[in-house]
Amino acid sequence: MTTRIARLDSRALIRVSGPDARPFLHNLLTQDVETLADGDLRFGALLSPPGRLLFDLFIRGADGAVLLDVAADRRDALLQRLGIYKLRAQVEVEADDRPVFSAWGGPLPDGFVDDPRTKDLGGRGYGGTPVADATEADYRAHRLSVGVPDPAADAPSDTTYPIEANFDLLNGIDFQKGCFVGQETTSRMKRRGDIRKRMLPLAFEGPPPPVGAEILNGDLRAGEVLGGIDGLAMATVRLDRLDGALTVDGRAVTVRRPGWMTDRTQ
Repeated sequence: MTTRIARLDSRALIRVSGPDARPFLHNLLTQDVETLADGDLRFGALLSPPGRLLFDLFIRGADGAVLLDVAADRRDALLQRLGIYKLRAQVEVEADDRPVFSAWGGPLPDGFVDDPRTKDLGGRGYGGTPVADATEADYRAHRLSVGVPDPAADAPSDTTYPIEANFDLLNGIDFQKGCFVGQETTSRMKRRGDIRKRMLPLAFEGPPPPVGAEILNGDLRAGEVLGGIDGLAMATVRLDRLDGALTVDGRAVTVRRPGWMTDRTQ
C-alpha cells in the first residue's frame, strides 16, 4: 500500500518546557503526562471545570519538553489559558511554528508515530520536510471513513463532554492518573454509565446535510449533524434512538458504528 502524507495547516504546536513542565500539564490534562517519554505521543484534552471540552490535544514528548498539538485557530486561546494556570510553576509556554503532518495508508515514514487514538488513522509527524502528496481534505475524508470525530472541527468549544466525543474509547482519558481539570464530572459519567449520546459517523447519499440539521427517528429527535463530506458526516446521536429508520430533512441516513468501537464499551 502507498503511504499518503498531508500537511495539517488546521493544527499548530505549543512547546512547554522547564523543570515543572510534565507535572504542570499532568495536573491539567486528561492524559498522563508525568510518564511521557521523549518520542511518546498521547491523546488528551484540557476541559473546563464543569468537564466540557475546551481543547483536544496530542501530547508529544520531545527533547525534554512537551509539545501540544492543538487546533491552529485555538492556539492563542490555549496559550492564554496555560498562562492563567501557570502561577509559580517553573515552565515556559511558547508557540512552536513547526508544521504538523499526518501519514496513512502504508508504512509510516521516519519520524512519524502511530496515532494514539487508533492505528487505523495512521500516524502523525512534527517538523521536517516530508513530501506531502495529499491534502488536508484527503486526510479529513480518511478520518471520517475511520469514524473518528475531530472535536475542534465538529463541536463548538465548551459544549461537549469528552466521553460524548469518544475520548474514553480513543485513549484520550487516563482514569487512573488522579486529578485533572473537569475530572469529577468525567469520572462520574464513566462510573455510572450515564452516556446518552456519542459522536458517530453518518452515511447518506449525496452532499452532506447542513451542520446542525436534526436527525429524526420517526417524529423523535435522535441527534444532529456535524461536519461532513459527500456521503459521510459526523453526528451527535442519542444512543437510545438508533434503532429504526433515521432521516435528515426527509433523506434516509444510517449511523455506522466504527470497527474500532465494536470491541469497546458502549
